[in-house]
Amino acid sequence: MTTGVRRRMGVEERRQQLIGVALELFSHRSPDDVSIDEIAAAAGISRPLVYHYFPGKLSLYEAALQRAADDLAERFVEPRRGPLGARLLRVMGRFLDFVDGHGPGFSALMRGGPAVGSSTTNALIDSVRQAAYVQILAHLGITDPPARLELVVRSWISLAESTALIWLDGRRIPRAELELQLVHDFAALAAVSAAYDEEMASILRRILAEEPADGPFAELITRLIALAPTEQHS
Repeated sequence: MTTGVRRRMGVEERRQQLIGVALELFSHRSPDDVSIDEIAAAAGISRPLVYHYFPGKLSLYEAALQRAADDLAERFVEPRRGPLGARLLRVMGRFLDFVDGHGPGFSALMRGGPAVGSSTTNALIDSVRQAAYVQILAHLGITDPPARLELVVRSWISLAESTALIWLDGRRIPRAELELQLVHDFAALAAVSAAYDEEMASILRRILAEEPADGPFAELITRLIALAPTEQHS
């Protein structure tokens, strides 16, 4: 008769398992509230063995943040086909999938969690923002953006980040509406900039020329027109 024998994991396999376990726990609670003992128990190993693979909670936390940052950056990758508005809407859907499924972990990633101010976490956060920035420029087909376009894109990324953090506190706005609103926010920022700069106006005209009548940007224009006061005739 044979008995089951637990397979011994290699070093890197065990490290990846611990990172996955930590991320799962961080998805439901703030990393500050998750102990090494809990991570060890969820992984089915002893507390000292966790320290064999990671010198401390901070190093494990930073490794988990790296995986989360890589995952989040991938959410902005989108085939550059079709109108921009529809592409951005799909990107925002995947972005909020991550936010919705990793609430405390997302907050920790953006706010630094237990490693606030560390060079590692700051670099990770910056890497996500930069990856998003590069992807949006690629969608626009621009490699050398003018100053105003860079301002628009980076401002929008910061807006999406802060909006998601606020939304997590109660989720009081339907998610589908929030996704669409964030796409409209991009168009609105671009439109304001275009009102002051002809180069931005040219970029915006090109974007709008490729948008269908039922696309997100056209919907925003329709909504704005509906807000205009009706002329009164005596």
